[in-house]
Amino acid sequence: MNFQKWQALGNDYLIIEASDLTFALTPARVRRLCADHTGIGSDGIVLLARPRSAELVAELRIFNPDGSEAGVSGNGAREAILYLRRRGWTEQSSFAIGTQAGVLRAQVTSPTTCTVDMGPARLVSDDYPSGPPDGRGELTAGGRAWSFQHVQVGNPQCSIAVADEAELAGIDLAAVGPQIERHALFPNRTNVSWYAVGRNGKLRARIFERGVGETHASGTGAIGAAVSHVLRGGSPPVTVALDGGELQVAVGDDLRIELTGWALPVMSGTLADEFVAELEALEGSVAPE
Repeated sequence: MNFQKWQALGNDYLIIEASDLTFALTPARVRRLCADHTGIGSDGIVLLARPRSAELVAELRIFNPDGSEAGVSGNGAREAILYLRRRGWTEQSSFAIGTQAGVLRAQVTSPTTCTVDMGPARLVSDDYPSGPPDGRGELTAGGRAWSFQHVQVGNPQCSIAVADEAELAGIDLAAVGPQIERHALFPNRTNVSWYAVGRNGKLRARIFERGVGETHASGTGAIGAAVSHVLRGGSPPVTVALDGGELQVAVGDDLRIELTGWALPVMSGTLADEFVAELEALEGSVAPE
């Protein structure tokens, strides 16, 4: 089985074409592939399949390293888009791909950059069923209260503004993140982003990703922070600085989102026959808790 590994701001995914698979991507197999020492090691898997609609270049699915499936990933989508263009799935610079969260429209701007129309963000969703129309709320985690903004952009975001970058740097994400991710307010779990407005006007954000933990970057996490900032009076477009680099987020009056950033290939490879045999033997996969 062939694969490529790509990264965007340090957020790395294995890209696999469905036609290369000899087995289903069950949760147990995803966990095994993403494992750091006994697998390839990654923040997740992007699975690409030929589309069922002539409108699309490909259909993509995103898997988290714990085996769960995400509706969409901003970084994973950019990696997939640039992979598709390089691999000749299309010769067009503008094209559409299908995801579990809907159709994304891409504009390739260079061999390493693209802009993705992520569609409109929503403030009301089944991922925060008790939430008010404005998506705002408050919860307690890590011994303190947090005011948050719920944003649904193909996956759920819980975005939290803090006073400044010093407070942001002092948050123990490993301790607080899991409590918010699995809070009773969010029946499907949630991604969490904390952010502060820097002196340069850019947002500085830290991300705790559902099914992953703290990450160098998250495209949808950056979107959650940008939407929250704009709803609090900030002006778009918004530059979001993450541990792995910067993303640009355009937020329309209707909360339509365009995400711009880069992605690069890291390696190409072929799984060893012995490893494929191990994966094929993992039929009894159990969904993550």
